[in-house]
Amino acid sequence: MVATLIEKHNAQVEWRPFYLRPDTPPEGMELPDYVKSRAAQSHARLKQKANDYGMEMVFATRIPNTRIAHEATEYARQKGKGFEFHHVVFGKFYGRGEDVSKWDVLRDAALQVGLDADEMQSEVEAGKYTATVNALVKEASQIGVTGVPTYVLNDRYAIVGAQPYEVFIQALEQIKKEQK
Repeated sequence: MVATLIEKHNAQVEWRPFYLRPDTPPEGMELPDYVKSRAAQSHARLKQKANDYGMEMVFATRIPNTRIAHEATEYARQKGKGFEFHHVVFGKFYGRGEDVSKWDVLRDAALQVGLDADEMQSEVEAGKYTATVNALVKEASQIGVTGVPTYVLNDRYAIVGAQPYEVFIQALEQIKKEQK
């Protein structure tokens, strides 16, 4: 859907990091039972939406620590491949259930989009992107982001959650009206 917005509406998309559970240990953790039961209610709806767009959806039972994935994405963004890298990593986690806190998964994603996996890992492990990602996460919290995905349009409109394409079109039409 995001690719369609870019193609048909010349939308500019910039992925930003946000930690749903900043207390996740480096090795990840099992989803708490209350989260599993709450999530079970929406799985069928989300799976159907994914299928409508020709995507598979896998629901993890463990929460990975996404710090290095976010920092690797920042590396990719600075190399002009942020959108592509994020798309591959997203597919690995939600489409195949791969652990995005593991270097083999992130390195494979880097190679798939034409990035230097050795350089990416070296720079992320050296902490080159830690401050940038921390600042972006803080900024997201300051503007009121509390869940993912959250789409912020024109620095003014927030669309939260997996929404139908039509919701985005309505928001874009509203923005056009206001700009006239």
